[in-house]
Amino acid sequence: MYIIGMAGGSGSGKTTLVNRILRKLPKDSVIQLPQDSYYRDLSYMPLEERRTQNFDHPDAIEWSLFVKHIKELKAGSAVKCPTYDYLSCSRLKETVLIRPAKLLIVEGILIYTCPQLCREIDLKIFRDVPGDYRLSRIIQRDIESRGRTPQQVIDRFFETVRPMHEEFIEHSKEAADILLSGGEVDEKAVDFIVGGILKIIES
Repeated sequence: MYIIGMAGGSGSGKTTLVNRILRKLPKDSVIQLPQDSYYRDLSYMPLEERRTQNFDHPDAIEWSLFVKHIKELKAGSAVKCPTYDYLSCSRLKETVLIRPAKLLIVEGILIYTCPQLCREIDLKIFRDVPGDYRLSRIIQRDIESRGRTPQQVIDRFFETVRPMHEEFIEHSKEAADILLSGGEVDEKAVDFIVGGILKIIES
């Protein structure tokens, strides 16, 4: 199994890029594990307290389970990937069965901050996007899918998202093999990545 990492700051377009790549690949040849599925379960806290937690710090992720699942997939075993609900800030009871494939894409803002995970990734890609562009995407995303008001999104950006980006994520790009800069990724870049992946899958 060949593993590709896709990292970058919150709102950098990682998921959008991964989805564009996946649309051009044979469905049975690639699987995906998103970092966000491995947020620690906070259901033991009152809801309002959950919403104030720092979700951009590496400690918010259950890395041991994430790495364990990746190793099991590499060994040929299926895993039950957790599902996470952004509105309740907790894991759901439902899991998603993921079976091994030739290619695994691991995506998330913090994946290169975990040394154990980095050692499992064969090719590391980083979306290097300016903060003002990312903020506009975060505002739209969090209002539409995470139940936050514009002011809540802006407050969170300056209180946790930007400081955590500067402390952890910005430095983690040093681990990357490929940096994709700018607000948008053009189709040539997508085709270049897909072309390389197809060679791996077909080899």
